[in-house]
Amino acid sequence: MAQYVLPDLDYDYGDLQPAIIGEINELHHSKHHAAYVKGANDTLEQIDEARDKSAFGSIVGLETTLAFHLAGHALHQVWWKNLSPNGGDKPSGELAAAIDEHFGSFDGLRAQLNAAAGSIQGSGWGILAWEPVGQRLITQQLKDHHSNLSIATTPLLVFDIWEHAYYLQYRNLKADYIGALWNIVNWDDVNARFEAARAGQNGLLLPTR
Repeated sequence: MAQYVLPDLDYDYGDLQPAIIGEINELHHSKHHAAYVKGANDTLEQIDEARDKSAFGSIVGLETTLAFHLAGHALHQVWWKNLSPNGGDKPSGELAAAIDEHFGSFDGLRAQLNAAAGSIQGSGWGILAWEPVGQRLITQQLKDHHSNLSIATTPLLVFDIWEHAYYLQYRNLKADYIGALWNIVNWDDVNARFEAARAGQNGLLLPTR
């Protein structure tokens, strides 16, 4: 049976400086993201064992643990692709038009996502997402990895607000970290996710580009 695998990055750990220093990216990818991958695989093995033994007394905890690790793995796969050494500036085309429609302007989106990400209590994610029921872009706060997130939405742009993503460099200046992220946003990737999600496809799973 196929296992979840830690993806390689499209850039070196130090390539996102000065927005994010290489030491943070190395720890973030090789330790934290790797732990979610291992956790998902280990938890699936435990669920398989419970099923084989018809011993489901621990299934509630196992399902919660699996959700945590799988969501962490999926969101980090979006996170690494959302960033680029050549990122920044602003989106263009239909994504830019949708942002103007749903947020008034790009500055409106930036202010709203900054506020959503910056006001998370504890660990979590600030997210720009496609909401297919209303056919619109929305921002979301995701606490930890897998709570308080509408199951219908597809994350397009994610800002990791767990302390391991910024504290070594920015300490308690979370707003400065969030502000710096805009300089490395890979809008080509965000736009590809937008187009896929709007077409009814799974924006989490994009062809290798």
